[in-house]
Amino acid sequence: MTIRGEFTTALKEAMQSKDQVAISTIRLITAAMKDRDIAARGKGNDAGITDAEILSMMQSMIKQRQESSKTYKDANRPELAEREEAEIKVIERFLPTQMSEEETGAAIDAIIAEIGASSIKDMGKVMAELKTKYAGQLDMAKAGGAVKAKLAG
Repeated sequence: MTIRGEFTTALKEAMQSKDQVAISTIRLITAAMKDRDIAARGKGNDAGITDAEILSMMQSMIKQRQESSKTYKDANRPELAEREEAEIKVIERFLPTQMSEEETGAAIDAIIAEIGASSIKDMGKVMAELKTKYAGQLDMAKAGGAVKAKLAG
């Protein structure tokens, strides 16, 4: 089943179980996906965004909710923070298992060797390859720091 199909199935299940948080979160994901599909079509990509782009989009959605949750906690609004955290759990159900630090390091080393990266100037190529091969499986911000450290040292 494609990731798009997973959303449809999950939405039906959430509606049957009357899980309001899941229903609204899945609808947010599909709406964001449709927006990006429309933008992609405008650039000549009739198929819409790829699964890797969908996974990347969902990671961005998680980051936004983590930031909002922290803001709500700091503002002493625990009920709003809990809502954000519940949405994070729904989004995470669709993401592949996250890679450990060791797995991330090994993946970075493999890509550096594969493309022959030797300096910080090659960081963009390494990051692009990481995003292509491991979308949704690792935190790109943390991976960026690791790539920078390996290429600088």
